[in-house]
Amino acid sequence: MHFKNNFSRARALVLAAFALTVLAVAPARAQETTEPTVLDEPVVQVNNDVIMLSQLRHENADFKEVLTKQRGMTPEQADAEIAKRQPEIIFNLINESLLVQKGKDIPRMTEDVEAQVNREVLRVAQQSNIKTIEELREAMRQEGMNLSDVQETLRRQYMKQAVLQHEVDAKIYFGLTDKELHDYYNAHRDKFMSVTLSELFLSLAGRTEADVKARAEQLAAQARAAGTDFGALVEKNSESDDTKKNKGLLTDEDGKARWFLVSDLSPAIAEAIKDVKPGGITAPVKTDEGYMILRVNDRDDAFKENFVRGMMTAEQSEKAHDDYMKSLRKDAYIKPADNYREVVQPLLDKDKEADKTAAADSKQETATKSNAFAPAKKDKNKKQ
Repeated sequence: MHFKNNFSRARALVLAAFALTVLAVAPARAQETTEPTVLDEPVVQVNNDVIMLSQLRHENADFKEVLTKQRGMTPEQADAEIAKRQPEIIFNLINESLLVQKGKDIPRMTEDVEAQVNREVLRVAQQSNIKTIEELREAMRQEGMNLSDVQETLRRQYMKQAVLQHEVDAKIYFGLTDKELHDYYNAHRDKFMSVTLSELFLSLAGRTEADVKARAEQLAAQARAAGTDFGALVEKNSESDDTKKNKGLLTDEDGKARWFLVSDLSPAIAEAIKDVKPGGITAPVKTDEGYMILRVNDRDDAFKENFVRGMMTAEQSEKAHDDYMKSLRKDAYIKPADNYREVVQPLLDKDKEADKTAAADSKQETATKSNAFAPAKKDKNKKQ
């Protein structure tokens, strides 16, 4: 069924978050299970939350699925990779716990996240032509999935994203001054070429690729002919309901033409539109689902504040996220269980060493500035 692929994206998001937040640390000795009869036990306490062995096993299982199915590793290779990265996986669970705790303290964030989870579940159900939650739950059960588990995965992922956006990204985004924005734009103007596009899409479903490609090339040639109305061509031939209703125009939620940064487009699309002037038609572009023909409606590299703010925020956010997580860990009570101390403690100690280094650097910088502005001492032996 379609929903399995849709919901698997949520799992991928969690594992992608692990990959993005992983720390550059030397591998510690992997935790060895010497008591096969242990079903569950504490791994680490994070304030009033406790990360359990069952959670760690769940993360390991999800990561193993990614390594074997998406990266082509054998089960043995995946197990070795998981053992090597066990400290980082646990550390990611600590970070997740801190972000979820923080989110619960931010007014209305829990309610907003829950609404987002419900919207995603509803979207997947609708795409799968499932009318009720009970039908969805049963269909997922038959696929070996549990709706409650998926909802919790989504809930924690959306909460983490919401906290980082609220506490870090928004502060960067709205804190940038007009001068900073224009200075950045003037120094990186090539990054801000943007376009509006219209699309005619042909699906591969039920047809050979050669037939669809030939039809796409025929329609592209027809679209380039003088006097051709691209919108009318889309209405008659496109197989995408989303673009067909707007005569091919790709729009924002408010129905206005959407501006795309060329630097954000996929390499295939960026290459296809590279030399196409406003009003021009691209050659057919191959996608996983079919072929698209694009019309470039407008080109513009003028200053657009939201684009500049977004790009500057994206460039600064990774370090800002790391700094924010360090501050959360610094203020938290984090205590590994005895069986996991050897795995987790080196990462916690690294945080402390980084704090000491930063404090020493700050102290040295303050002293240097103070000396620079201090009055020169007089030489008592020198006659005034």
